[in-house]
Amino acid sequence: MSKTSDVLSLKKYWVYVLISLVDQKFYVGFTTDLKRRLSEHTNGLVISTKHRLPLKLVHYEYFINREDALAREKFFKSGFGRTQLRQSLKRTMLEL
Repeated sequence: MSKTSDVLSLKKYWVYVLISLVDQKFYVGFTTDLKRRLSEHTNGLVISTKHRLPLKLVHYEYFINREDALAREKFFKSGFGRTQLRQSLKRTMLEL
């Protein structure tokens, strides 16, 4: 039987949501290294976001299963997923 602390040694998968402060549109991504990936976005190294800087991280989720993380990313990129994100983050959006 595994222990709760065993989760710290497992591979980590992140789904994250950025918002462009220029156009208020979301960018949804997937990574195994959230800190590195956010740095790449901030430094204009990601083609799809470099013209939409500055960006703000507004949501992220952690998974221990790659397929679950990819499914969540796909959901957030769907029409219903984006609508749900906007509803969940409506107060955050107002503050920006």
